[in-house]
Amino acid sequence: MKPFATPPPFQSDSVVRTIQLVVGIVAIGLVFWRLQFSTDAICCGDFDGYYHIKWTQILWESLKSHHTIPTFRWLPLTSLNPQQYVDHHFLFHVFLIPFARSADPRLGAKIAAAFFGSLALVSCYWLLIRYHIRYVLVWLIALLACSAPFLFRLNMSKAPPFAIIFLVLAIHLLFKRRYWPLLPIAFVFTETYDLFPLLLFTAISWVAVVGWTERRFEWRPLLWVSLGIVAGLVINPYFPQNLELMYEHARIKLTLRDYDTKVGGEWYPYDSWEFLGNALVACISMIVGYVALDPSERKNSQYPLLFAILATALMIMMAKWRRIAEYWPPFAVMFAAFSLQTWLAGTRSAWSRLPPEIMSELEPFFDRGKITERDDEWNAREVAKAIAVVVIALFLSIALFINLRVTIRDIRQSEPHNYYKRGADWLSAHVPEGHIIFNTDWDDFPRLFYYDSNHSYVSGLDPSYLYDRDSQLSQLYERITLGKEEDPGPLIRDRFGATYVFSDNEHHDFFANARSSGWFQIVYEDEECTIMRIRNEQLSPAEQKDEEP
Repeated sequence: MKPFATPPPFQSDSVVRTIQLVVGIVAIGLVFWRLQFSTDAICCGDFDGYYHIKWTQILWESLKSHHTIPTFRWLPLTSLNPQQYVDHHFLFHVFLIPFARSADPRLGAKIAAAFFGSLALVSCYWLLIRYHIRYVLVWLIALLACSAPFLFRLNMSKAPPFAIIFLVLAIHLLFKRRYWPLLPIAFVFTETYDLFPLLLFTAISWVAVVGWTERRFEWRPLLWVSLGIVAGLVINPYFPQNLELMYEHARIKLTLRDYDTKVGGEWYPYDSWEFLGNALVACISMIVGYVALDPSERKNSQYPLLFAILATALMIMMAKWRRIAEYWPPFAVMFAAFSLQTWLAGTRSAWSRLPPEIMSELEPFFDRGKITERDDEWNAREVAKAIAVVVIALFLSIALFINLRVTIRDIRQSEPHNYYKRGADWLSAHVPEGHIIFNTDWDDFPRLFYYDSNHSYVSGLDPSYLYDRDSQLSQLYERITLGKEEDPGPLIRDRFGATYVFSDNEHHDFFANARSSGWFQIVYEDEECTIMRIRNEQLSPAEQKDEEP
């Protein structure tokens, strides 16, 4: 029997696999639930989840009223202005609608994140069960323990879990040689998340694997995936602006040199030791996979070869962009699992795989003593293998325990749910609707948008959006917020059209310039943020001194 062949459908085997799947679903669900509710905020690290759930609410209200997709008017100075806005997570927001309709959208977003994240990891575990990977419960622990940043990032209320789900489904279809369903998967992937090129890369990798192992060109995966991607790009409510945004993203982010503008921390690499420490199990899995992989066994190595190519590519990408931490680690574990499965099957005794009736007929022709010796040798190997499995399971359990503690600690350090709420409430109550607010941090936008959708903001979601629309304005924005412009008031008013500034309390150089310039009046202040209004006329130094408390 081939290492990944489906055995006869014995009822006991089906029951065992069902129990294994249920155990995995429960374990994964409990882990993600525990992590997600380690904070009361929409998890975690960045504020993007607040944008996603708020925009989903607005989208649902518009669709419920039988209107078209609503206009996005909250970032008018960026390439997400009302004329150019593209929701490149469109179907993700559609999937979020049942959760956004909750009386508490914060709770809905958290439940959605725990559910989608769990589903992504369950899909990986299901694939191992589906292809009868040995010691699957040990691999379950490995999946959960593969990386602390993986657990952290998969708990964010964002679209990446769907990338894992779609890739796993596509891999299963490739293995089963059922290629036409790749079209709808590619279509839905493209409409859900902008990492759909990974699906095309997976299809190309499978074509290369089949070409190596079977000496033929298997063109059908490329055809169906390409058709699905093209359909997803064209049959799109934002076509053709979605193509323009995709090009701008690629132009800025896919570069070997330094970025032209400041980008989010997820687009920068880990240093070497941080990379290793954050994903020790995944790194070991890659080494095990490479050692166990035997490409010379052509047909038996097809599955591990595909995982080798995909996991290696993701590992290289993670070395460049830390955001790949939410994709590479589980594929590294699956690479090791499929590679070891071939090795384990190849080292089993040939006698143990013969049907009992054939063994009974051949028995008179063999030296019973030699067979007994072989049986003893086989039994010794199985005992040694069982001991090794127990040791590995213990190591993985320790790694899981450490990763869970680290991840819970990191999630708890996230700002609480009501962070910025008082400041945003003040803006909503005191600043006329429709005004542009100069926010000194682009990544504060999602929370401001969540709590105060009555106003527009200068920069948000990604600094590249402001840079895309106006590179000079983007550079001016950076100089002002870093305190490199000594008289920022007129620039903010005249170049950005804003008379109110919202800032956290960490921009000390900016605050120093603002206070000394005579243009700014503090109208709201708490321990989290400060709001300033730009005066119509500049105060003289004497007037500023008189105004000081």
